[in-house]
Amino acid sequence: QVQLVESGGGLVQAGGSLRLSCAASGRTFRNYVMGWFRQAPGKDREFVARITWSGDYTYYTDSVKGRFTISRDNAKNTVYLQMNSLKPEDTAVYYCAAGSVGTTLSQYYYYWGQGTQVTVSS
Repeated sequence: QVQLVESGGGLVQAGGSLRLSCAASGRTFRNYVMGWFRQAPGKDREFVARITWSGDYTYYTDSVKGRFTISRDNAKNTVYLQMNSLKPEDTAVYYCAAGSVGTTLSQYYYYWGQGTQVTVSS
């Protein structure tokens, strides 16, 4: 089992920044691909970004490229999502997830956090 706890969400004005953190405990964190997903009200959960276990490869959905950065610190068992130039359409609950396959598909991630709310005002 891996337990994931997100933090860092909040209310921010458009153009602002937030950094989300996801702290992991349990089984060896460094073995897992880590991803961030988000779900806006009335919409399906969507992929945002992912990072390999070593941190040497990252992948983003097109709508956040150039604005969001995913990173991880395996010594701290933590993955981050730095979000800059935030837009109202980024408003959602953000979830971190751990899996063994590098993919954008949520069904391949085994462990999920409880989510953290990000609200971007216009």
